[in-house]
Amino acid sequence: MAHYHHVMDTKLLGLLVCPVTKGPLTYNRDKMELISRSARLAYPVRDGIPVLLEHEARTLSDDEIERSSRVAPGP
Repeated sequence: MAHYHHVMDTKLLGLLVCPVTKGPLTYNRDKMELISRSARLAYPVRDGIPVLLEHEARTLSDDEIERSSRVAPGP
């Protein structure tokens, strides 16, 4: 079985949007999540595959929203 390095393809990231708001997503490499600031949700990335299901996402805290605003979106 192949070993995943947990890297999101930047071309794929550019095509993905939040399923709730249709807003942009940013990738948090440390937490392996795609962040939707507009929906205040963090979607998990499992084995390199984004899980863009609202019931799988976790709600972001105010602090996390503030920190994510300082992270540039992927290319």
